[in-house]
Amino acid sequence: MSKKLQSIATKNAPAALGPYSQAIKAGQFIYVSGQIPLIPKTMEIVSDDFNEQAVQVFNNLRAIIEEAGCRFTDIVKINVYLKDLSNFQKVNAIMETFFMEKPFPARAAVEVSRLPKDVEIEMDAVVFSDD
Repeated sequence: MSKKLQSIATKNAPAALGPYSQAIKAGQFIYVSGQIPLIPKTMEIVSDDFNEQAVQVFNNLRAIIEEAGCRFTDIVKINVYLKDLSNFQKVNAIMETFFMEKPFPARAAVEVSRLPKDVEIEMDAVVFSDD
């Protein structure tokens, strides 16, 4: 890996399911890989319930972001991948509990036909670090 790139890893988020890093720091930006609703210690899906899955994904993102020395307020862009776009409003409601101060991050939300382990939601993020 280039000396300009730094891998970010924590045991408080699920291990990568393939040949990728939980996150990579490049300059002042941290690129967090897609997170699905796995419980880090067991690598099991948290639940079949959409809301519980979404909360777990946010918690997994937070664990990686905190390992990088940042906070949720440092997220500049978040991508939400939904198996069913009818869950869009549920994502908004849950997101409001994690992002309580402005400016909110930029965001995209798209419906996809399938996600790893057939989960309902996956998210990735770009974080700005002033380190």
